[in-house]
This record gives sequence, C-alpha cells and structure tokens, in this order.
Amino acid sequence: MNVEPNSSTSGATDIAPQRCVAVVDDDQTFRDMITLNLEEAGFKVVPLVSGEEILSWVAGGGKANAILLDWRMPGMDGLSTLKQLRATGSEAPVIVLTSLGEPVFEEAALANGAVDFIDKSRSFTIIEKRITLIIGGWRLPEAGPTLAGEQVTKIGELELRQGSSRAMWRTHAVSLTLSEFKVVAVIAMKGGNDVSYRDIYDAVKGKGFIAGHGSTGYRANVRSLVKRVRQKFKDADPAFDHIENYPGFGYRWLEARPADA
Repeated sequence: MNVEPNSSTSGATDIAPQRCVAVVDDDQTFRDMITLNLEEAGFKVVPLVSGEEILSWVAGGGKANAILLDWRMPGMDGLSTLKQLRATGSEAPVIVLTSLGEPVFEEAALANGAVDFIDKSRSFTIIEKRITLIIGGWRLPEAGPTLAGEQVTKIGELELRQGSSRAMWRTHAVSLTLSEFKVVAVIAMKGGNDVSYRDIYDAVKGKGFIAGHGSTGYRANVRSLVKRVRQKFKDADPAFDHIENYPGFGYRWLEARPADA
C-alpha cells in the first residue's frame, strides 16, 4: 500500500472520530504497514509524516481517538510534539512508538502526557490490543461538566467520571492522563485496602504486560505513575496525602481523616 504523505491530510478533519487513529511517523514503510493493518482491523487512519503535520492537523480541527507517535523524527521529535499537543489543549491519548526501550524514555513520555509507550518491534496484535483498550477507556470530550448518562463514582471527596476518565477532588478538576486515571481508580475503589504493584500495572497496561528489567521491573513504572498522580492532586490541594505506600507491596487509598472532615 502506498500512502502519499501530504495527500493524507486532505479532508482529514472530515473523518468521523469513532475508532480513528492518527499515525505519525517519518518512516514510510512502517507508516504504510501500520496504516494497512489498522484499516484491515476496522480503524479509520490518518497517516502523517511529522510532528509539524499532526499539530497542523489538530489545529485545523482534526480529532482522533488515539495518536500513534514516533519518538525519533527529523525536525520536531516525538517528545517535543507530545509537549506541544498538550500545551495546545489536545487531550487525545498518545501512544509513543519507539525502539528506545530504556525506562528513562518511557518515564519521559508518560510524564509529558503519553498514555502508553510501546516498542516498535512488538507485533501488530499487541499494538492493536493496546489501542483498543485505550480507546475503550476514553471518549472525545463533549461540552459540559460531565457526559450525558456518564457513570460517576464518589469516594469521599474524590469523584471519578468513568466515561470521560476525569477526576475531581474537593470540587477541583485534577488533570490526569488516562493511565493516571486508571491508577487512581484501581487504588481508590479498593476502599482503603492494599493494592499490589502488579494489580496497578495490570489496570494500566493489561493483565500480564511485561515491562522494565527483570521480573519486578514494572514496579519502577508504577512508582513513577503514582508520584505524578500525587503531585497533580497536591497541585489541586496542597494538603492531599491520601495515597500511602505499602513498601515492597503496593499502595492504598486512605480514608478521610478527622482533620479532613
């Protein structure tokens, strides 16, 4: 399949948002392959060749349920593109695809708003499953404080809006990525019980997903996620201290204390 880099953006904003994936990669061979596979799997695809193109497309009204973003690209690289997408208000979940497997790169991507980080060498089946899971937990934003008919879970002063993956803490909106929202949900909904590192990681990545070095390498990723979650809640409420670490096991969501009442 041949995809002309510039022709793909023509009329792109008219594409229906359901199951639409924007693929941003300067490698035409990889871009064509992933585009063909996604289309055969039933997705609508917008193939783009650079960070500048995805930013222009989004600025022109383009919307996707997920963005596959290459890390290494000439000009604006994936991380710079990701930062710009978030700075301009785009909330589309971004999955970074790269051959850079070291934890420092994954942490940088997640810290700047990516919801997933996948090695390009992994099979298309795995990439497709990750996209499907992410789209299943995210919807294009709609007007108003909540989506019509949206399920809202209240845990003390925490409010979890399941349809839009938004969190509210003491009436303050907490700006969480999809992965961070899943972390909060899996811990808070256990009602003060301990939640293991593995259970938290499974909630974010899917059961049995392997990451990091060694059999417990995923724990560093969980700690990094929880650290960012804590900071975002503290930005909304400097007194926030409701996520407690159980050393060597995981985390628990603390019930409101008397001083919080």
